[in-house]
Amino acid sequence: MDKARIGVTGLAVMGRNLARNLARHGHPVAVHNRTPAKTKALVEEFGDEGTFLPADTPEEFVASLERPRRLVIMVKAGAPTDAVIDEFAPLLEPGDMIVDGGNAHFADTRRREAALRERGVHFVGAGISGGEEGALHGPSIMPGGSAESYAALGPLLEDIAAKVDGTPCCVHVGPDGAGHFVKMVHNGIEYADMQLIAESYDLLRHAAGLTPAEIAEVFRTWNTGRLESYLIEITAEVLAHTDAATGAPFVDVVLDQAEQKGTGRWTVQTALDLGVPVGGIAEAVFARSVSGHAELREAAQHLPGPARASGTAGASFADAVEKALYASKIVAYAQGFHEIQAGSAEYGWDIDAGAMATIWRGGCIIRARFLDRIRAAYEADPHTPTLLTDDHFAEALGDAQDAWREVVATAARLGIPAPGFATALAYYDSLRAQRLPAALTQGQRDFFGAHTYRRVDRDGSFHTLWGGDRTETGG
Repeated sequence: MDKARIGVTGLAVMGRNLARNLARHGHPVAVHNRTPAKTKALVEEFGDEGTFLPADTPEEFVASLERPRRLVIMVKAGAPTDAVIDEFAPLLEPGDMIVDGGNAHFADTRRREAALRERGVHFVGAGISGGEEGALHGPSIMPGGSAESYAALGPLLEDIAAKVDGTPCCVHVGPDGAGHFVKMVHNGIEYADMQLIAESYDLLRHAAGLTPAEIAEVFRTWNTGRLESYLIEITAEVLAHTDAATGAPFVDVVLDQAEQKGTGRWTVQTALDLGVPVGGIAEAVFARSVSGHAELREAAQHLPGPARASGTAGASFADAVEKALYASKIVAYAQGFHEIQAGSAEYGWDIDAGAMATIWRGGCIIRARFLDRIRAAYEADPHTPTLLTDDHFAEALGDAQDAWREVVATAARLGIPAPGFATALAYYDSLRAQRLPAALTQGQRDFFGAHTYRRVDRDGSFHTLWGGDRTETGG
């Protein structure tokens, strides 16, 4: 074999495992790294898994690819990605394609796609979820770019993607930056999901008085029902783990400062630009930020709070937390899908929301039984304004709301921070409210800034002369 069907440059863990996945599926893979030693190490260690064509230089790498050339970049997002594109683009010909498999900002992907399109080169921003294990054994893949590029690239990606019920967890998301946009929102939902799980643990430990090992068993039970998911599964494993050095629960020896790489922040920043309320995702991002501000937390240690009485929540509290978790999870996903729909409308992507739920069922970090219900909701009504109004989810929310309110109230009474649960409940109550206090807010804006307001009884914009005789103008 003197030509490879596809090439991967950037052979850190993700790139190496993606190349191995392709080779294992029978696709000859050209491999390249800025440091040739990594290329050599890959071939020496895993060469028996398939056909690898190592290349030491960009020129050799490009020359080893069959036309149209499919070149996958697996390097750090930002300037390093631009540098690799600048290095390889002059070596390509019209019809060839560059695939960015990193966590790039979708705006950068749109910029790169437009620039390379002028050269006749396709640029595909492909969100890849599942971490290093997913890259090797089958990730969820969210490629954007032109339909023409997907025709040449899609079969390879679908072949190596995770499969659920025989369906590949890969679909053409839409033009230019659509793939990376959806991956960004996926990660934002992931932040929210993880925060809600963390709050569930905190409440079960400090309100119900359970030990980490006992909470692990609660999560294992939950994982046999409607909350079945990868995140619930690994949460049980983490909570059941004992630290070998101290004999203490592993969760007690880990510094309580959660880090982040930026995609959650991007999700919130983009939602603000689109005017989409994603409070659940935002609170998850801010919760990580609060955890990392050690100096603020240290300074606040002596602030007064309620006397905590661990274990006073009652034996049925775990059931209430399960309902609150499921309800809050519905809200978080509804907010994420709302942002996807808004982004699709803003940029003309025509994203199929149901298809996104389908490809997230396997391979990715947020894979869950729950996603089948989301897929069904969008199949029933592709244009549903919010998942909260789907019959199944509306019934679940109605069933959960008393327990949900109990959990939020218990957290407030005991001084246990539960921003994810609380903001999800507030969002739910905001959507179902017949009138919101925003009427007062708009009246204030008109008072101090003459920003005008609209009335409920007739069309037009109006302004009250607050500094004068308070007559109303406009119409």
